[in-house]
Amino acid sequence: MKLKIAILGTRGIPNYYGGFEHISEYVSAGLVKKGHSVTVYNSHNHPYKADTWNGVNIVHCYDPEYLVGTAGQFAYDFNCLMDARKRKFDVVLLMGYTSSSVWGHLYPPNSVIITNMDGLEWKRSKYSKPVQKFLKYAEKLAVKHSQYYISDSRVIRSYLKDKYEVESRYIPYGADLFSEQEREQFDKSEVLKEDYFLLMARMEPENNIETILEGFNSSSSKKSFMVLGDTSNRFGKFITHRFKNDDRIQFKGANFDNSVVRALQNNSYLYFHGHSVGGTNPSLLEAMASEALIAAHNNPFNKSVLNSDAFYFDNANEVRHLVENVQRKDTELEMVKNNLYKIQYLFNWDVVISDYEDFIVECYRKQHGETINAR
Repeated sequence: MKLKIAILGTRGIPNYYGGFEHISEYVSAGLVKKGHSVTVYNSHNHPYKADTWNGVNIVHCYDPEYLVGTAGQFAYDFNCLMDARKRKFDVVLLMGYTSSSVWGHLYPPNSVIITNMDGLEWKRSKYSKPVQKFLKYAEKLAVKHSQYYISDSRVIRSYLKDKYEVESRYIPYGADLFSEQEREQFDKSEVLKEDYFLLMARMEPENNIETILEGFNSSSSKKSFMVLGDTSNRFGKFITHRFKNDDRIQFKGANFDNSVVRALQNNSYLYFHGHSVGGTNPSLLEAMASEALIAAHNNPFNKSVLNSDAFYFDNANEVRHLVENVQRKDTELEMVKNNLYKIQYLFNWDVVISDYEDFIVECYRKQHGETINAR
């Protein structure tokens, strides 16, 4: 079965921003290779201006976020939906619901609506109480106006079942194994192997960046600590100011060169993953695939991915203990091997793309009265 599929809810592809853009890259191109017609909606501000990308059709919609801030996201999603209503897609895949579900009554009426339910956005501490309240409402609207649901984490799947009594298909993100070619491209004169700690995240409170750097700051480590992420927002400026007197901490800014990021992860002594909400995080999978030894914030999302193959921390004191005491010996390297196995068999892009295709086709057939065997 070959379907006409639209992907909405992202700023567009190729990825210059984050998780949903990342997975949309892989899934859209993968579905095209399987014979489907796929359209991804891009912000008109997206750096990529062509009308196709790796066989994927690109529709550029006006996005006023650069003029009016966050409110512009709602206008952008509205513009995308109004365009999609004209194009008679078989299936519309919505990546998230934050600014789209308020337009639920405008979802294309003759398309099968599938929503990737994201990761409990209302729990993010960067949002004020009124915004968190709105996001809970938006989540409720997404459940109401969608016909089928995807969860990128088993934790999210359980939450949707308990909260709304809806079934969702668990499909995580994927990652590519670190290749020998990537290994050879890295210039070891730039960074000595295993001579630094590494953190990569958006500068937001719920990513525990302050906790991690506070623990490192109080440690006796002689190594450096590299921080990857755009520090131009309010929290980023706060963090850089707070730790400006620690010469070991190096703020490197955002880096969207995947080969460089993966090389840095691969060569780090210990990779800190502080994300505390949001389901299965792509940067965590990339670190696992890049053979990094990982220290993760102690929460159900991270534990559902890493299990016992990581160090965990809850506070700055525990971070300091890890910085001062973790050794890269056989037991620790076994963690790295186990995480590679998970990438190879559980978080593999080919598997993820096939799961998306299977679910999309299944939903389409169900909606059109065709019977298929449940997976």
